[in-house]
Amino acid sequence: MGEWMTIGQVAREAGVGVQTLRYYEREGLLEEPARRDSGYRMYQRPAIQRVRWIRRAKMLGFSLNEIRDLLLLRENPQSTRGDIRARTKEKIDDLNQKIAEMTQIRDELCALVQACDGGDAPLDGCPILGALEGEDNSPCASKSAQSRPPQTPHRTKRCGHYNGEKT
Repeated sequence: MGEWMTIGQVAREAGVGVQTLRYYEREGLLEEPARRDSGYRMYQRPAIQRVRWIRRAKMLGFSLNEIRDLLLLRENPQSTRGDIRARTKEKIDDLNQKIAEMTQIRDELCALVQACDGGDAPLDGCPILGALEGEDNSPCASKSAQSRPPQTPHRTKRCGHYNGEKT
């Protein structure tokens, strides 16, 4: 039926650790392989392709549960491209939500940095520590106390930095 490979060989060729393969088996993402009489796992080449597929899906931000769902769709002869596309669009929506939340957090942190004069001043009255302690007079207190709807992500130049570079 084909070349048999050990767990170490599959892990090496797929670019993952042996423990990752065992974990994928426990999670049902990878079929449990045949075993020798000695108990050693023996895989065939398609296992490598599957693990690489899982890795690529993870790199694109899919969770293991989402990957499991995609694999079920992939293996279901009734599934369509539309099914896969819909799941991918859901992932994009999730990512946009997270980007909006992270942008909001970054903007609040930038406001704190701008409010702090830094230097050798004592910590009393530090706006950053005040915001972390929930003081009402901190630059972000009114923002943090409210529940805001997610915003569309946007590019901003704040704190004199953009994408980690000084502007």
